[in-house]
This record gives sequence, structure tokens and C-alpha cells, in this order.
Amino acid sequence: MDADWLAFHPDPSKPQYAPPPGAVDAHCHVFGPAAEFPFAPERKYTPCDAGKRQLWALRDHLGLSRNVIVQATCHGADNRALVDALAASNGLARGVATVRKDVTNQELRTLNAAGVRGVRFNFVKRLVDKLSHEDLGIIAEKIAPLGWHIVIYFEAAELPEIYPLVTALPTQVVVDHMGRPDVSRPVEGPQFARFVRLLEEHPNIWSKVSCPERLSQVGPPGYEDVIPFSRYLVERFPNRVLWGTDWPHPNMKSHMPDDGKLVDLIPRIAPTPALRQALLVENPRRLYWPEEV
Repeated sequence: MDADWLAFHPDPSKPQYAPPPGAVDAHCHVFGPAAEFPFAPERKYTPCDAGKRQLWALRDHLGLSRNVIVQATCHGADNRALVDALAASNGLARGVATVRKDVTNQELRTLNAAGVRGVRFNFVKRLVDKLSHEDLGIIAEKIAPLGWHIVIYFEAAELPEIYPLVTALPTQVVVDHMGRPDVSRPVEGPQFARFVRLLEEHPNIWSKVSCPERLSQVGPPGYEDVIPFSRYLVERFPNRVLWGTDWPHPNMKSHMPDDGKLVDLIPRIAPTPALRQALLVENPRRLYWPEEV
């Protein structure tokens, strides 16, 4: 792994908050193990191994029931580690893959049978090379008949550039980590208002209220400066929000969060039982296990 890589927390605390039955960690990853699933040659970083068994152990330790595993850029469009984890999950995990424009319908059907329910577009320039909007449009048209959705990852400053593409996508769209707002600015300020307007005007767009450890400037354990942003979205769009740990927290440089403490933040961003049930159970089930709804 990279010399400055921070490995995931070796002994996360047991959360004081007990999630409801069926709670989903809707944003997490598996890395390798590299000896079995090599990382992509074009990757921008080399992580530590963080495999499916460690993910299942964390899920159980945190009192969660299911996982949504998101393909990370270090594996590129090679989804073998993701598919392997889904196959071993006994139906308790779903996946979000990365594919290229030349993906075939048969390859998509195979991923669908494995438990993949979406694809990810990453616009963060430090993590991936610039993406062709035309190529992304081709992929979106290919996956739409499967009922899949698109997960998009960008930073707040990039939203104006990609706004036309995002709003034209023909599927449900899930934005990672609230579009990475600058939390030193006010919740009611123009930058976050642009993101809120995106959700207001486009009912097919959802948001994950995850990763306070990436956004905070005041840091752990409370990440106080992020809470108002997350809570605002949960209360404003209760049926279009998701939560996840982001384990094993790739590319963290400042510190490695305690996943148990992240779970304990949930009642602060979703202050009522009904909001927590929607955030953790009903919303992810509707998106990833619709056959159960």
C-alpha cells in the first residue's frame, strides 16, 4: 500500500446507538485482497487489503444487517472483487459497479444476477482521469432498462460544470457524500443551496449523508460542523437519503475514524425514529432490494 496510507481502525468501538433491524450500510468498499484481485494498473492510489470477511465482521459489530458495496477506483472497471463479495453475502449485500462504454448487455445481465444494482461515475479529478460525458450518456442508456441507478461522486465546486449531465440522466441518481460541501460555509449559503435546488427540482436525485470525517474541519469524534448539513437533507428529503460508513475509508489523510462513533452520529442527523427507519431501512431497501418492498 502507499507509504502514507491510513489503514482502517483495528478496533472500532461498539456503538451506543442500536440501529433498527434491517439497517443498511449503503456505502462501503472491498479492496482486494490484492493477491487474489489485483488493483487496476491505472489506479491513482494503492490501498491496504480490506476484504469481504472483514466487512461482514464490521457489519455485525456495528449492529447493521446489510451492505451496499461500491466499486472503488483502485479496482477500475474490474468488478471481480465486488462480485466475489456479493456471491459470499447470502443476499445481504448489493453492489454498485464501474463499467466502460463498451460493456455488453450480457455483461450487464451477469452483473445484475450477481446483485449489482447501479454504476458509479466519479468526477473527482484527483482520483480519476477526466470522464467523457458522451461515454457516460452511453452507459446510462445501457443500464436504464435494468432498473439500475447511477451513483455520482463530485466535489461542490464541480457541480456547475456537470449540472447539465446530472440532470439529464435517465435513471435514479444518488450523490455521494452530499456533493462534498464546504462545511465552513453556512448551510443556508449559496453553495449548498445549489445542491439543495438540485434535489428539489429533480425528484429522481438522492443523496448520501455519509462521510463526516471527510468533510469536517473540526474533526472527531462529533464532527460538529457537518451535522447541520446532514440533518438538513434528512429532514428536507426523508425519502431520498442514504447513510453509509465508507469503510475502509480510502484516502483519509488527517485521521482514521472510529466506525462505532460514526454510527452514534445517526440519531443526531435523523432525530426521530421515523427518520432513522427511512434513512437506514426503507430507502435502501426500495433502491437495492425492491422485490421486498
